[in-house]
Amino acid sequence: MDQDEFFTPSGSAGAEGFTGTANMEQFNRIHNRKPDSRGQFEAPFAFLQEQIIFPNMVVSVELEMGSGALENVLAALEEKSTIIGVYFDPENDSNYIPVGIEAAVGSITPVSGEHVKVLLQGRRRVTIEELSFANDKASVVAKPARESARKTEETLAKMRLIKKQIIDYAELRGYSAVNLSRALDNIDHPGFLSDFVGALLDIPFEDRLDLFFELNPAKRISLLLPLLFSELHMLRLEAEIQSRVQSEMDNMQREAYLREKMNQIQKELGDTKSTDPDVRQLEELFEKTELPPEPEAAVKKELERLKATPGLSPESGMIQSYLRWILELPWSQQTVDNLDIRHAEKVLDENHYGLKKAKDRILEYLAVRSLKPKRDRQPILCFVGAPGTGKTSLGKSIASALERKFVRVSLGGVHDEAEIRGHRRTYIGAMPGRILQTMRKAEAINPVFMLDEIDKLNADFQGDPASALLEVLDPEQNYAFSDHYLEVPYDLSKVLFITTANTVASIPPALLDRMELIEFPGYIEEEKIAIARQFLIPEQLLQSGLDEDNVTLPDETLSVIIRSYTYEAGVRNLEREIGSILRKVARLKSEGKELPVAIAPESLSTYLGSEEFFQQSAEANDEVGLATAIAWTENGGEIMPVEVAVFSGKGNLQMTGQIGEIMQESAQAALSYLKSRAEAFEIPEDFFEDVDIHIHVPEGSIPKDGPSAGITLATALTSAVLGVPVRHEVAMTGEITLRGRVLPIGGVREKVLAAYRAGIKTVLLPQKNLKDLDEVPAGLREQLKIVAVEHMDEVLDSALAGQPKFIKPPKASKNKRKKEATGVDETSEGEKPN
Repeated sequence: MDQDEFFTPSGSAGAEGFTGTANMEQFNRIHNRKPDSRGQFEAPFAFLQEQIIFPNMVVSVELEMGSGALENVLAALEEKSTIIGVYFDPENDSNYIPVGIEAAVGSITPVSGEHVKVLLQGRRRVTIEELSFANDKASVVAKPARESARKTEETLAKMRLIKKQIIDYAELRGYSAVNLSRALDNIDHPGFLSDFVGALLDIPFEDRLDLFFELNPAKRISLLLPLLFSELHMLRLEAEIQSRVQSEMDNMQREAYLREKMNQIQKELGDTKSTDPDVRQLEELFEKTELPPEPEAAVKKELERLKATPGLSPESGMIQSYLRWILELPWSQQTVDNLDIRHAEKVLDENHYGLKKAKDRILEYLAVRSLKPKRDRQPILCFVGAPGTGKTSLGKSIASALERKFVRVSLGGVHDEAEIRGHRRTYIGAMPGRILQTMRKAEAINPVFMLDEIDKLNADFQGDPASALLEVLDPEQNYAFSDHYLEVPYDLSKVLFITTANTVASIPPALLDRMELIEFPGYIEEEKIAIARQFLIPEQLLQSGLDEDNVTLPDETLSVIIRSYTYEAGVRNLEREIGSILRKVARLKSEGKELPVAIAPESLSTYLGSEEFFQQSAEANDEVGLATAIAWTENGGEIMPVEVAVFSGKGNLQMTGQIGEIMQESAQAALSYLKSRAEAFEIPEDFFEDVDIHIHVPEGSIPKDGPSAGITLATALTSAVLGVPVRHEVAMTGEITLRGRVLPIGGVREKVLAAYRAGIKTVLLPQKNLKDLDEVPAGLREQLKIVAVEHMDEVLDSALAGQPKFIKPPKASKNKRKKEATGVDETSEGEKPN
């Protein structure tokens, strides 16, 4: 017979009750097994699964028809004797627990076509000596377990505590406390009490098994007590939660009833306002807000939906949030512009030094506004310049001059279109985009709205935010801006939009076309000193707790800081360095030490350390193959020497110094120009076949590109080939064509200033760039000799120190002489002659 046939299925029926609560007549005729002389007896058995039967407890179990377990039960019933219930070890289901239960078999009732329900009454615990499946018969050799009836004072105290607590447990579970109390009064045995209470508790199978397995009644009482207290705690907590929830439900039902009653009364009185305080607040806010027709219709529609929506519904919260966004946006509120041009000019000059173009554009805007044009269009300005040149702070000053609200949104790193236009209301947690969020903060429809770092927008799979800005920054469209969340038009036409960028290269052309560019050039040294005097030093004195009487910074010291400790077009680092000096002076003052009256240039290393930047200066002497270019960088202009070396070779051109593609093309064009002028310069036809040319631009770790070094490359090449030195006090800039024409370039202001700072005396500029000299300070122009050039011949006339004359080419290679003498080329196999 197979062992598996004796399993009872999981999900057996629960306990029917203790002896006395079930019909006992069916069990009275069943007698216990009598032990032999060794105290043992043999009996049929059945494995019980997740069904603990305590002594004196009646339970029902389901057995499968035709199983060995059911056969043993029927055999025991026929013998009018008991059967043994055996349990598996939960930690190792291949072993059984050595403690079982002797049980009497009661009624057997079919419950389905394959199972029957058997009623069992627990009689006594037994210790299992042996399981046997011999001769197609399953039996167990068992011995009645002996339980001590000894009761110590501690055990008696625990029994009294258990009897008291089980009454509370029964009341919480809804049992009859009276009948339970009577039953407990008749129990004075610790083992019987632990079995009785353990059967009542709704505890896990493992805990129930531990109680059953323990044969010592005193220890069983100790195991039971914490289980009882744990169950009591959970029941009390459940009762508390249920009471609280029931109370809340009662209050909600009462409130709903009262509101419905109030609604009926209001209908009778003709009052249509909601009784809900949140809805009433929205209605009052709606009455105070002047809305355009479309938003007004949308609000009315949503208010009706809100009244018909239950207050606790999630949809109610979404509708309320939507209505608050519409009603709290500024639809008609606006500030009054101060159109006094003199006031505006005074404010701008007080807050910013220079920036004439930007200031003039704002004053022009005020002048037009003061004339009250029939069509009032707000400009869309884009401030473009290097970091630290005052773009963002000028926007604040413009708002102050106009007496408008100032709001700012940083677009750096924004890559989701919904950041601009918002999310649809179907999304959980949806809200308007940054444009309308900021307009709500502005509380006016005509603020100065700064979109900072517009060149830092990113596009990805979530959309292109730059495309979403096309509507915002277009005066022909933004009077009816549509946000995905509101889905009603919003007027942005009265907003003065100002965007900022470090470069226009990364701004999409369609977006760039909608904006009016105003360039913020880098500050020259004199301007930085003036800014430091007017703004930076007073601010840093305030922050460091000093005043002008404590320390001064002469102009010479500021010049050294600018040249040797900062490298920038703006003044941010200059302000940091000034602050660093003043903080060290503040420390001296706090320590009671002697303060320096003035910070001399020689003492800067004490405060700022060693110099970090070394400014290039003009060459001291005229040299062959060395010309000086002037270049534009984001941090301003600077001079750039170009070196050319000519030596024996095979006609190769080599370029080094991290030269970009455009600059390499300029070098090729310069060489082609020189070759085309070979006859004029008396250069032999085969000269370039026997030499290699190496072009190098120093500071090789810095990338360089652009066409403006074209005439410099051509000058250095011509000087190296002809052996004529280049004037060291001359610098130049301009693009070259193959015919030697000089084309205009950009960044004239920065380049001329860089040449002046480097000690250059003469600057060669393209003829068409003379108009750009208006941006250069007049005093500085007077100290430089500006030469306008249109052709490379004019450049060479001004740059070369002497008339061009051909120098003898290097001696021809041995291979070339052999070829000329014999007509045979001795180039090695695999090598191609140049």
